[in-house]
Amino acid sequence: MNAVRIVVADDHEVVRRGVVALLESQPGWSVVGEAANGREALQQVERLEPDVVILDVSMPELNGIEATRQILKAVPRTEVLILTMHESNELVRRVLEAGARGYVSKSDVARNLVDAVEALRQHRAFLSSSATMAVVEDYLGRADAVIRTKPPEELTAREREVLQLLTEGKSNKEIAATLGLSVYTAETHRRNIMQKLNCHSIAQLIRYAMHHEPFTVD
Repeated sequence: MNAVRIVVADDHEVVRRGVVALLESQPGWSVVGEAANGREALQQVERLEPDVVILDVSMPELNGIEATRQILKAVPRTEVLILTMHESNELVRRVLEAGARGYVSKSDVARNLVDAVEALRQHRAFLSSSATMAVVEDYLGRADAVIRTKPPEELTAREREVLQLLTEGKSNKEIAATLGLSVYTAETHRRNIMQKLNCHSIAQLIRYAMHHEPFTVD
């Protein structure tokens, strides 16, 4: 196999270590960076420009889907593989719309991960069997309808970041510090998000996020 440079991002260290060990057992493959959240993953990819980045879909600060969007905007040549324990037709659709070419269920890691990375290295798509079935069901119109208010695409990238931090219990001041904003700007984003999503409380925002965003919501 040819050389492959990989970044791995997962907020669970045990899972991350297992993935790294499996990848580095392949001749010529090297994990050049690791991250525990989506924001760190974005920074690692911008700095290291790996061939492939593997992202857990549910991570603090920046979830895998939003990280995918920002990574591909910053480093278009990097291929994105989403690794997740969540399996749903809606999630598969959103992963593909964000630009990721790979989707592997964590239950299929031992069987599919190496093949998935090899496919992405050659700029080919790879979906685990469960994801493939979800795509087929969507295409045939048999997927379950997803209850939604307004589609998350109506939020800007910054608003999606703020929404995730709100669902993690961060205050306006903490959000401002995390994103390098003024407190006033953080408050403005919060008001805009609530208006766009027709939510009148943080509790409603959290319920929205649980239905529509792969956030880690405690």
